[in-house]
Amino acid sequence: MSARILLVDDNHIQSATRQAILEGAGREVCIAQQGQEALQRLSDPEISPAFGLVITDHLMPVMSGQEFVAELRRRGLTLPVIVLSGLPDADAAYQGLNVVFRLKPFDPDSLIRLVQDLLGDSMRRSA
Repeated sequence: MSARILLVDDNHIQSATRQAILEGAGREVCIAQQGQEALQRLSDPEISPAFGLVITDHLMPVMSGQEFVAELRRRGLTLPVIVLSGLPDADAAYQGLNVVFRLKPFDPDSLIRLVQDLLGDSMRRSA
């Protein structure tokens, strides 16, 4: 079975859209609406090993994407992280956190290719 993706975004429309794109490409996607919820899932020893990649938004209430990724790294979790933001200068907040930063809007085919590259496998589009 291929690695599951944890998608962290407080915007329901954007997270549902990305989920549909990735599931249409044969991926299993789990959504967390905030960083704390994502950290809880990644701390659960029964489900965390299934995750191979995290995609997070930068601007979120309560815990920003930068705070979430910093805590992820502080806990020793090294899985790949994609950060999406509409703010071009936001990438500076992720220096030293080993993330792939991309500006929104980010087209579906580019997202699929990036996920494929980071997971080192061949996702196939079913439609």
